[in-house]
Amino acid sequence: MADTQRSEGAAPSATTRQGRGGSATTRSGQARRPRPAAETWQPVLGRIPILDLSPQQPDDLWPAKAFDGEVVPFSATVFREGHDRLGAEVVLVDPQGVVVRRRMTLVEPGVDRWTALHRIDGTGVWTWRVRAWSDDWASWLHDAEIKVPAGIDVELMLEAGARLLDRAAAEDGRSDDARRTFTDAAGSLRDTGADPMLRLRLATSEGVAALIEADPIRSLVTEGPSRTLRVERTRAGRGSWYEFFPRSEGAVQHEDGSWTSGTFRTAAKRLPAIAEMGFDVVYIPPVHPIGRTNRKGPNNTLTAGPHDPGSPYGIGSEAGGHDAIHPDLGTEEDFAYFLDAAARLDLEIALDIALQASPDHPWVTTHPEFFTTLPDGSIAYAENPPKKYQDIYPLNFDNDPEGSYLEMRRIFQVWIDRGIRIFRVDNPHTKPLGFWERLLHDVNSTYPEVIFLAEAFTRPPMMRGLAKVGFQQSYTYFTWRNTRAELTEYLTELSTETADYLRPNFFVNTHDILTPYLQFGGPAAYKIRAAIAATSSPTWGVYSGYELYEDVARPGSEENIDNEKYEYRPRDWTKAAMLGRTLAPYLTRLNAIRRGHPALGQLRNIRFHWSDDDAVLVFSKHLDGAFTETGRPDTILVVANLDPHGSRETIVHLDPTRFARTPGETFTAHDLITDSMWQWGTDDYVRLDPFTEPVHILHIES
Repeated sequence: MADTQRSEGAAPSATTRQGRGGSATTRSGQARRPRPAAETWQPVLGRIPILDLSPQQPDDLWPAKAFDGEVVPFSATVFREGHDRLGAEVVLVDPQGVVVRRRMTLVEPGVDRWTALHRIDGTGVWTWRVRAWSDDWASWLHDAEIKVPAGIDVELMLEAGARLLDRAAAEDGRSDDARRTFTDAAGSLRDTGADPMLRLRLATSEGVAALIEADPIRSLVTEGPSRTLRVERTRAGRGSWYEFFPRSEGAVQHEDGSWTSGTFRTAAKRLPAIAEMGFDVVYIPPVHPIGRTNRKGPNNTLTAGPHDPGSPYGIGSEAGGHDAIHPDLGTEEDFAYFLDAAARLDLEIALDIALQASPDHPWVTTHPEFFTTLPDGSIAYAENPPKKYQDIYPLNFDNDPEGSYLEMRRIFQVWIDRGIRIFRVDNPHTKPLGFWERLLHDVNSTYPEVIFLAEAFTRPPMMRGLAKVGFQQSYTYFTWRNTRAELTEYLTELSTETADYLRPNFFVNTHDILTPYLQFGGPAAYKIRAAIAATSSPTWGVYSGYELYEDVARPGSEENIDNEKYEYRPRDWTKAAMLGRTLAPYLTRLNAIRRGHPALGQLRNIRFHWSDDDAVLVFSKHLDGAFTETGRPDTILVVANLDPHGSRETIVHLDPTRFARTPGETFTAHDLITDSMWQWGTDDYVRLDPFTEPVHILHIES
């Protein structure tokens, strides 16, 4: 656009001539378009181009995201004509108006990519921009260090340097000591009685260099466009999740086949064990009344028996809808007790909200316009061919957009008022994106601490779209990425391409998903997947039963047999611990490692290395000491055998520069799982046995 407008405003060239009446014509006789007035054209670029800013959303329609404590790389492409040196910095303004500047480094000279890292401390709306300049001293020094030793234009070069120092000494804001240092250095450059190389050395001493590094001698200062960064609380970007069904904890089956459901108070007894494993968030499925019409039986059968509890996603009965609590679980007071019990253990409760209804939901009578009516007068139930959900009516947000929005917003408010600050949203991809954009903005404008997790296993544009409009976290395809190539490609995408707006939550399983890798991989598969999820993503999670290696699937499906979604599933945790058939100690160790190593709390810092065996995945996570609480750097190196059936021996090839080490340097690698220690370097032998320890989680000692 700008180039086209600029050419139209140029003076007539030799290929044009004046036609009759003074109008400009081309040689073909066609009239030229009139030259636009100068004030109609505005340049997009400043004197120094500043392009391709990050972090920002691809279309810059919504703010980019960060979380409190995240180390964010601020990047831009900065260049100019010619060969003069440039400098750049990122200028950040926090929500209180405090300005922070970070000098940027040219990290990719071939493509003029500049980056600065900054740890974001403090929630709210931040703004940032890149400022670039011509680094006149660096440009002069580059030429002087070539020409003066070669005897080329010696006095001319030294006088040019002296004039730059004169200019620096005269600039506002320089200290008296700096002015004297610059003046003395300029005098050295002008001392024609001394050796030129000595004059150059005196003028470029460490003292002069330090002053100029702190405050460069600049010209052509250019500011890029301003961008917005929405910084949310730490849990929005970092945490360990554990899912369980409250109704199963404490459930008792009687001789006649009937059940007494677990309640919020019996479920609260499970919370200490979850906290002891190091989890931060307890996610529970919907807790509302469940409909009777078309209620599903065990294993998703179409006929439920008199004692089957039904799916908690078939929401609504004569006892109420989305704003009500299932009577079997207890009262509002019992729910408050459950929340308080969690809070005392530093656990947060995440509640599943599924915007859909059973045929018995009060909405079917009070708001029939919320649903799709078929030509025969019946209401359409949910389908995801070949799956059918006869116990669920999906909502139609187009019949009454405003009415349905207001009711859904009311539902979220009910649970916010009851103390919920994290929502796992079921199937958000089946609702309009504009609905979520409005609702999330509405809620977070008043309650910025509220977090929404999108359970959307769907096409990439919709998954990304949900993250763009405001969902703080997203389920991902991690569950189905098993090979080294798949994991490397996907983790690279999440840590680079979408990291400015999409935060992954790596659940290793869910109540709906039991992948073939887990079905047939045995205990080793459970260790491998947990270790990779816990170390590669700042947020990860497990569904109850994972620690018991529950690996039997319903035939022909990717979900557990006797799915807890359709029946009570009390588990004997004590017996499992006594028999030693539990992964709980391993999960506990993983979460302890995560808490002790801040490098694992970041998304964008994952770097991949190599091994001679395609079944061995190698990656590192590094955090410079400037961004850790202790001031010491933190480096974790993960080496995982992806084959749960056999041992793997291979050579691991490391690029030490990816975790701030020098090629050829040796270092101590401390295995945080086994407590073993080795001296490692660039090329290292490993043997990983899936029947003992299939994954090294190594701390590279400082």
